Amino acid sequence: MCGIVAFNGKENAEERILQGLEKLEYRGYDSAGIAMIDHGLLKVTKAAGRLDALEEKLRAHPLVGHNGIGHTRWATHGVPSEMNAHPHVSSDHKVAVVHNGIIENFQAIKNRLMEEGFTFYSETDTEVVANLIASKLHGDLKSAVQEATKELRGTFSLAVLSSDDPETLIVTRRESPLILGIADDGIFAASDIPALLAYTRDVIYLDNDDLVVIEKGNYTIYNHGEVIDKEVKTVEWSMESAGKEGFDHYMMKEIFEQPKAIRDCLLRKVDEGFVSFGEQSFTKDEIEAFDHVFMTACGTAFHASQVGKRALEEAMQKEITAEIASEFRYNMPFLNENSLLIVVSQSGETGDTLAVLREAKQRGAKVLAITNVLGSSIDRESDKVIYCDAGPEISVASTKAYSTQLLSLYLLALDFGYKLGTYDEEAVKVAIEELSGVPEKIESILEHVDDLDPIAKRLASHPAIFYLGRGIDYLSAKEGALKLKEISYIHAQSMPAGELKHGSIALVEEGLPIVTIITQSLLVEKSISNIKEVKARGAYNIVITDDVSAHIDEVADDLIRIPAISDLYAPILAVLPQQILAYKVSVLLSNDVDKPRNLAKSVTVE
Repeated sequence: MCGIVAFNGKENAEERILQGLEKLEYRGYDSAGIAMIDHGLLKVTKAAGRLDALEEKLRAHPLVGHNGIGHTRWATHGVPSEMNAHPHVSSDHKVAVVHNGIIENFQAIKNRLMEEGFTFYSETDTEVVANLIASKLHGDLKSAVQEATKELRGTFSLAVLSSDDPETLIVTRRESPLILGIADDGIFAASDIPALLAYTRDVIYLDNDDLVVIEKGNYTIYNHGEVIDKEVKTVEWSMESAGKEGFDHYMMKEIFEQPKAIRDCLLRKVDEGFVSFGEQSFTKDEIEAFDHVFMTACGTAFHASQVGKRALEEAMQKEITAEIASEFRYNMPFLNENSLLIVVSQSGETGDTLAVLREAKQRGAKVLAITNVLGSSIDRESDKVIYCDAGPEISVASTKAYSTQLLSLYLLALDFGYKLGTYDEEAVKVAIEELSGVPEKIESILEHVDDLDPIAKRLASHPAIFYLGRGIDYLSAKEGALKLKEISYIHAQSMPAGELKHGSIALVEEGLPIVTIITQSLLVEKSISNIKEVKARGAYNIVITDDVSAHIDEVADDLIRIPAISDLYAPILAVLPQQILAYKVSVLLSNDVDKPRNLAKSVTVE
């Protein structure tokens, strides 16, 4: 997820673009850049790092002009660097482009353009767009952009300048957000409303394949070549709420971003209905040569690893070890040069996980990382890297990163299983088809978030809560308990449901809330028996399930239903109500949801 700001009008574009980028920096903060038509010339200034690095460069060498584009980046192709920063310019230096999204077929287009004589300097997919437009540019920028976008497969919002057409700004979108801002002194385009509010509250929401030609502060909207009219709407959001797209907190915004995050994650890892990691996975021979597979992570990422362990064990038909990194680094005698270590980290900078990775590398083991941050230490030091593609996650409590970690691990298991012969081609395609339906299932859960208000109100009044589950449901319960305690500060204890009677049931008393996850078809009756045990002792039972058994209705005081899905993939849905409940309880207790006490987004110390 990146931030785009563009301006065409009567006033100097640099100031307006920079102010807009400041409001969008939450969308990406590894590099930034701006391109403008300055006295008829296309000029570009870029900088790695936070936006202030770009601003410092522009103070020394300001740009002057009325037509410009800007970008703040969250890397998805190519490590964070000035070379990979946007805007990207065609090799003939006639076209500049900023881009938010994923170009799936960039490599094929790049190969063709190189044969035609175009040169590439970055590692990004966006540079392909600049050169593709340049290859079609014959004086009319609009036609060149139209023809180029016909060849692009994937998601994108684009803003385009050309020195051959210096008065014109072109913006277009497909599946990635883009809005117009209508101001007295010109026309803005941006990824999000916050970029516009200092100048206008009048906006137009663009739809897929809308293409806008902006010249001298006027605009015309086309869709598939036809001129169309769109309603100008007035935004009532405050500047603060706009950054969160109307949500009160980033955490809830990021919970609602999970369908998009999962779609983006699939876009990068699935090609024509089949899993495709390219060089970021191992060959059949390499996989067969590993005498053991170890997995390590911390916190939420470790819970994802434990679920991934189940998927990989089924795929590889062998035992896999998953250990918490802070413990594993002091007890890893069997990890050697014949081992594979899989590390999972949202930030790619988790101190304990890095320590295990480095020790494993010293021992000659191969390392495959699953991380959300390109250019992070874990990214740079691993042999293979699979990116989550969740976009930046601002809230300390991880939500969409966890979901995309799960999805990445599920896809990795399918990849390994196919190469080893555990799954045939049809089985993989069926599994991917089911995973492709997850975003829609999540959206159906999100339609009913307010139904959880009464449950959250009851949970907020208790000092302690149990979370139970059997099999893989226990792993979902662990993540639910962690979410609640890290942002509500209520003691939440997760455990296997069958273990409760071996001591902890002594703590069950009248009114104690117990959340039980039931999604595993072979364990429904056993789980119901455990609920009956605590119900007999006065517990208040909340059940999260995709099962339709009438027996569950009989024992649950509150029932939260999620859509049906295969048992193995249930955690990716079961976590949603738990994330929402934790959020709502935290709000009721007036806590700082996005920045809970004593916690940091990236734990870089051991």
